Amino acid sequence: MKIKLLTLLLVTSFSATAQATDLIDIYRSAQSNDPVFASARAAQQAGQEKLPQGRSLLLPSVNLNANSTYNDLTTQYRGVFPIPGASGANRYNSNGYGVTLVQPLFRMQNWVAYTEAELQVAQTEAQFKIAEQDLVLRAAQAYFDVLIAQDSVQLSIAQKTAISEQLAQAKRNFEVGSATITDTLEAQSRHDLTYAQEIAAQNNLEIKQRALQQLTNALPKDLKALGSQFKLESPLPADMEVWVDQAQANNPQLALAQAGSELAEKEVTRNRAGHLPTVDLVANYASNSANGSSFGVGSDTTSKSVGVQLNIPLYQGGSVNSKSREAQANSDRAKQDLENARRNVALQTRQAYLGVVSGIAQVKALQQALASSVSVLDASKLGQEVGVRTNLDVLNAQQQLYSTRRDLYQAQYNYLLSQLRLKSAVGTLGEAELDKVNQALK
Repeated sequence: MKIKLLTLLLVTSFSATAQATDLIDIYRSAQSNDPVFASARAAQQAGQEKLPQGRSLLLPSVNLNANSTYNDLTTQYRGVFPIPGASGANRYNSNGYGVTLVQPLFRMQNWVAYTEAELQVAQTEAQFKIAEQDLVLRAAQAYFDVLIAQDSVQLSIAQKTAISEQLAQAKRNFEVGSATITDTLEAQSRHDLTYAQEIAAQNNLEIKQRALQQLTNALPKDLKALGSQFKLESPLPADMEVWVDQAQANNPQLALAQAGSELAEKEVTRNRAGHLPTVDLVANYASNSANGSSFGVGSDTTSKSVGVQLNIPLYQGGSVNSKSREAQANSDRAKQDLENARRNVALQTRQAYLGVVSGIAQVKALQQALASSVSVLDASKLGQEVGVRTNLDVLNAQQQLYSTRRDLYQAQYNYLLSQLRLKSAVGTLGEAELDKVNQALK
């Protein structure tokens, strides 16, 4: 019987462990269910169509036209010597069709528009890359928000339990006359405050779980927390400017701004090309047939033509010059946006790098502070037993211990997020980088 019970417990424990959700599971679920990312994917697919649309401006266009016409003609000849039988009404059908082919030979605006399409596709890819990295950060942020909310609830419960013990002890000491009513009131006050904090922590946990649900379209059940695999690793290379240089070369936000600046320059060229002549190869084929005519005789007509058509714009109301000035102003704006993007990327990279470095120092300091807080609490309890510390000293030591532990948890999650933000700044954030963080979870 004991063996069966032990086996059942092991199977239950294994099943619970197997069903636990980690960071990679949340990320992959968000890839399939997050509407923001789905919108970005659709935008990427739409943006890729810009290239064939631009290419079509260089290819021939072929149009087919057809007609069927009912004709009702009435003829009346006048003169000194009218033609007998020529006057009268004639009704007949005429049908025809034609094919026209136009092949651009020289259209500078079309060629520039094709090169613009390549830049538009590059913009689309950069935007999707930004969306991919943003999804990683949002998934990690939402995941760790739930973890810290769970930790806060557990710490509030543990703190309430410890204060309940202090409250019971204060009541016993008051009953036997070894303590005043003040100790009981202080413990009761801390107990009530901790209960209120627990309610707030429960509400915050519900909110964070719903925020994670917005990404995955499912409520999280059992998330893996940080385990013994958690390690503090300094950025390599340990040179902030090297990371900034990498960001300047690979950051997708900067690539988006760079493509936008080049696209604005192309727009200037395209609008100025409105003054240039265009040359097209034009070919026509037409066939028309009539079942009758004014003399009642049918006819079939076929026409073919091939030629080169030159069109020279002379004056278009000043619109070409106006559009050129507008495009030049937009180009100047895009250059300033590019410079602003460079500075922002450099700033974000430095912030992320310092976030990792300072996060390591903060975690280490809080680990030491936690050990000190445990020692202070033990010493306060011992001092209370021998009469050199009061119940308030113990309560304060407990409050300090749980506050330090909560700060330590938060610092650990912030350190992991700073690592991801640093990789995002240099354009290398993806599932592989997220998996490294995921390995710190138990």
